[in-house]
Amino acid sequence: MGKLTPKKMTGNFLGSILLKKRLITQGQLGRALRKQHQQAEPINWQLLGEILVEAQAITQQDFDEVLARQGRLNKIKSRQVAIEHDRVNLLNVSIDNLSMLELLERLDSGVVLTPNVDHLMKLQHDLEFFKAYTLADYRVCDSQVLMYAARLLGTPFKEKISGSDFFPTFCDFHRHNEDITVFLLGGAEGVADKARKRINQKTGREIVIGAHSPSFGFERNEQECLEIIEMINQSGASVLAIGVGAPKQEKWIYKYKHKLPNVKIFLAVGATIDFEAGVVRRAPKWMSNLGMEWLFRIYSDPKRLWKRYLVEDLPFFGLLLQQKLGLYKLPRFEAVNQTDKPANVKVISHRSILKRRATTKV
Repeated sequence: MGKLTPKKMTGNFLGSILLKKRLITQGQLGRALRKQHQQAEPINWQLLGEILVEAQAITQQDFDEVLARQGRLNKIKSRQVAIEHDRVNLLNVSIDNLSMLELLERLDSGVVLTPNVDHLMKLQHDLEFFKAYTLADYRVCDSQVLMYAARLLGTPFKEKISGSDFFPTFCDFHRHNEDITVFLLGGAEGVADKARKRINQKTGREIVIGAHSPSFGFERNEQECLEIIEMINQSGASVLAIGVGAPKQEKWIYKYKHKLPNVKIFLAVGATIDFEAGVVRRAPKWMSNLGMEWLFRIYSDPKRLWKRYLVEDLPFFGLLLQQKLGLYKLPRFEAVNQTDKPANVKVISHRSILKRRATTKV
């Protein structure tokens, strides 16, 4: 008999496979397990198989076939466990637990979103935003506060990957990759083009081949959106970096992604375009590392941001405590306008989405 690899499979599990294939009876399995228990400690599936073959309960060929099937099942289970360990569940969102380098090496296509506390609070009541999140290929931690929260829940993140850190690193990572070309969408008038020039200068090539600053409220103007889509398509860019604020940028990707066939990677980058253009100053690194970037942002733009951070986002800590105690309940969304769905996305109920993608298990 060949050498057997699935070391952690037990005799009971092997026996259940043999029973399902009707190669042995329940009585034969019981007798073999009792004999195995008398002869070996700890109980081992390999010894069980040898006992069954010796007792002529099964043939050597049948046993080898079952072991092969068992090995395949074990590999599938191992992959599922590995995938599960690569995610952290915070409230109703599953967030990928990746390092910056892991994300850069894996990302050859798909939508990348960067959840923070404000996103998680909006995701408690905004169904469109939630659906955009469920269709994302990567969701990575963009908040030191979420880093602390995950640690409290016993599932720490490997690294904080904010959009404003990831995007310039992404450009530098692909500085010699001619297949990567970027279109910037966002910022006030002229800001995206200024960011384009600065990024290209830092990267040493024309990695950003298009830039556009849309009008305020552009997302509600279908004609302007279609003109922007045409602009992106004509540029030939393979990457779209959109920074118009959440949840507008995520919803825009969700709604129009299917109209951008040349774009392989979609990055929702928030204020990153402003940072890259040099028109907005980032918080000092020490404040960001301590999870106090929100305080700097309130100081920089109190009229716009005080309510978000001091009123709308504060309930997060109560919800986090509920999750820690196993009391958090998934939100019940109100119905949204079905005409807002992208043409290439099948509309499904929010209950189906919640059942498939969101859990409170940590």
